[in-house]
Parts: sequence; structure tokens; C-alpha cells
Amino acid sequence: MKLEQLYKLIESDMQAVNGVIRQRLHSDVVLVRQVAEYIISAGGKRLRPALVLLAAGALDYRGTHHHDLAAVVEFIHTATLLHDDVVDESSLRRGRETANALFGNAASVLVGDFLYSRAFQMMVEIGDMRIMQILSDATNIIAEGEVLQLMNCHDADVDEVRYLQVIRYKTAKLFEAAARLGAILGQATPDMEQRMADYGTHLGTAFQLIDDVLDYSGAEAETGKHLGDDLAEGKPTLPLIYVMQHGSAEQAACVRHAIENGGRDEFAAVLAAIRATDALEHTKKQAQAEANRAIAAIEPLPASIYKNSLLDLASFAVARSF
Repeated sequence: MKLEQLYKLIESDMQAVNGVIRQRLHSDVVLVRQVAEYIISAGGKRLRPALVLLAAGALDYRGTHHHDLAAVVEFIHTATLLHDDVVDESSLRRGRETANALFGNAASVLVGDFLYSRAFQMMVEIGDMRIMQILSDATNIIAEGEVLQLMNCHDADVDEVRYLQVIRYKTAKLFEAAARLGAILGQATPDMEQRMADYGTHLGTAFQLIDDVLDYSGAEAETGKHLGDDLAEGKPTLPLIYVMQHGSAEQAACVRHAIENGGRDEFAAVLAAIRATDALEHTKKQAQAEANRAIAAIEPLPASIYKNSLLDLASFAVARSF
């Protein structure tokens, strides 16, 4: 299943969302427009806005607020990317120079702030306190996740529990919010709303776990990132944690040293240890388990083409190569 096939159902809705994004990116400040348009035009998978649309469709929503909320979610996500790349000192995203590499750190941080504040302006216009609460809570938890990840960098004692907490906060929370928003627009029952939120949480977790796999196995032309970026930043992701827990003393020591010191000097040795211990297979199994939980969460949803797409999206999150 390719992403283009998944999005065929919501093609007109995605075009409408892109229209909202273009309209609401406008600023009289030239540099704001330049940086914002640069990163938005880079494309990406647009999974989070698609999730708003699919969730709303699965609950038979009729209206246009899902277009605005999908754009809001994409603005929040884009703001986090701008800030992430500054914190991580990244130079490549989606196969292009990062905004901070092109425009500088100061411009990236400030335009990220602009996108956050523009998202909140749009929330206010919708005029639903419940929606504002969900999105404001989500942005706050995402920020906490970013700080947790920063604290974990170069810490080789991070275990799977601490690692998964970062994922739940930093990545899965916005997936959860996107799915919940669609359910609220569709006037779902409290039980179904929670099921949609659980679907988003597990989908987002599976997505991030596969991202961590691709950091050691993906083709750079497909992922749009340099292999070993996480290791270079000293991030203890699940493949590394698995090696330290299940590899030989020599393999564990190699990975520990690489995490504590960062850089790419030991990438080849770390990659060999990952392959020797089947750490990537373990991480893929964990991702598949999360996808299965996502699928189980929405089992009671009425049958529809939208539900089918949500099920396919969970499978895509694990099977993808980019």
C-alpha cells in the first residue's frame, strides 16, 4: 500500500487543507513567509492532517472545520520540526537543507513561534473550548517530550520505559490529538472518541519506532535524512537499548561509548552490533505490536472506506521504507 493510494480517498480534502495552509501562512514580514513556505513546500507525508480528515470521515462528519483543524495540526507539527532541527543541529530533512541550515537558527526558531501562534489564532476562530484544550494540552506535552529527549541525550542508562515515554510525549501525542479532533467533529460517543485517541497514540508510536529503525537501515534517498543522525546526537533509541541489554559485553560497551560521546566515528561498529543482535527486528516487532493495538482500538467503528483507510494507515506505518 503506497501513501498515494491511502490519500486517494481524501484527495479533495487534502487540497482544501493545502489551500488553508497557503492562505494562513501569509505574513507581511517577508522572512516569515520565506521560511514557512520553504519547510511547508518540502512536502512530507502529511500523516497528521490526513488523520484528522480520515477520523472525521470515519465518523461521518459533514462540514469544513476538519480542513482548518488539519491545517492547525500541520502548523504545530511544522513548528516542532523547525525547533527540532535547531536543537539537533540538523542539516538535512526530507532530502533538502533544513531551514536552520539555509536561513539560520534565529530565523527558524522565530518562524516556528509564528506557526505556533498562527495555529492558536485559528483555534480561537473555530470557537470550541474542547478543541482548544486538546490542542493546547498536546503542544504542552510535546514540549515536555522535547525536553525529556534532551535530558536523555548522551545517557546510556536510558531504558525502554524512559525511551517510550519520550515517544508518547514527543511524537504520539500529536497523532492522538489529530485522531481525537476528528472524532469530536464527528460527535463520537465518549468511548469511541477515546478509541480514536488510542488509535492515534499507537499509530504515532509505531511510526516513530520505524523511524528509529530507518535511521540504521534506510536509504538516504528515500528517508531524506543522513543515516546515523540519532547516534551522532547521542540519542539512545530502542535498537541501541536492545543491543546494550542483549548483546555481548563488548557490543554493549561499544554502543554505550557511542551514545555517551556522540558523533559518527563508531557508526560502523554500532551498526554491526545492531545487526548481530537482531535489534532492528526486535524494534520492528514492537512497532507491529503498536500497529496491532491501533487496529484493535477502532474495531468497533462502523464499516466504511474511511475505516479501511485507517486500518491501511496502521499497516503502512510499519511497512514503509521512508
